[in-house]
Parts: sequence; structure tokens; C-alpha cells
Amino acid sequence: MTIARPKIWVDADACPKVIKEILYRAADRVGIVVILVANRSLQIPDSPNIRAHRVGSGLDAADGYIAREASKGDLVVTADIPLAAEVVAKGCRALNPRGEVYDEDNISQRLGMRDFMDELRGCGVNTGGPASFSKADRRAFAGQLDRMLAKIVS
Repeated sequence: MTIARPKIWVDADACPKVIKEILYRAADRVGIVVILVANRSLQIPDSPNIRAHRVGSGLDAADGYIAREASKGDLVVTADIPLAAEVVAKGCRALNPRGEVYDEDNISQRLGMRDFMDELRGCGVNTGGPASFSKADRRAFAGQLDRMLAKIVS
């Protein structure tokens, strides 16, 4: 029986370019497959470890594809908390592009807060948006990715 090596799935529609570049380097450095999923065509480097999958244009099409295809032990890079909740429930690891790890201990709280903020916005309350992506976010992501890859590929 062959055990499949973990993969990295990327919710690529809203993933910052700098995060994709970090993932490309990691894919070749440790020999792990990175699959970017988006509802548009993506330019990716020529590498046997990097793949792109285009889904239809439906609402949350990329999220649905990743939720179906990711397997226990895989890493999913997403800022989408409902997707993170689905894949964590399947036994995947989940990482936000800002370096925040989603796991069994915090995903329920994150999902509850997301739903609460969505409800406020639905009532017309301006909740603001996320802060601009920063160098500190990039460093936090790279550090968490390295720690997770050390666990995945060991």
C-alpha cells in the first residue's frame, strides 16, 4: 500500500502574489506538490511540483474543489474561514496568508467571529476591512510555513 505524500492546496483567487512566490520556492526546496486552485487562468513557474487547477466561475467554486480534493495531512492555504473549517474537520492543516494557523482549537471561534461580522455587515454596520498586507504578514507566513513543512515532510 502506497501512502500519498501530503500536498499544499492554495485558495489562489485572493492569495497575495508574494505568498504564491514563497510557496513556489518551498515546493521546489522540499519537493512538495503545490496546487493553486482559482476560477481564472494562473501563470505558474515551470516546475514538476507546481500545478494550477481552474474551476468554474460559480460562487465558492475553488473552495468547494479544495474541500473535496484535500486529504488528511494536506496543508490548505486560505483566508476563507468556512473553507478552513471544512478542511480542518477532514484532518488537514490550514494556514492563512498572514501566517495564522487554523486548527481544532481555534476554528470554531474564528468561524463564530466571521459569522458575527457577516451578520453585522448584513445589518448595515461598517465593520471595515482587513489591514493592508505587510512585510510582517509575509514573514509570519513564511515562518509558519517552514514550521509546518518540517512536520509534513519529516
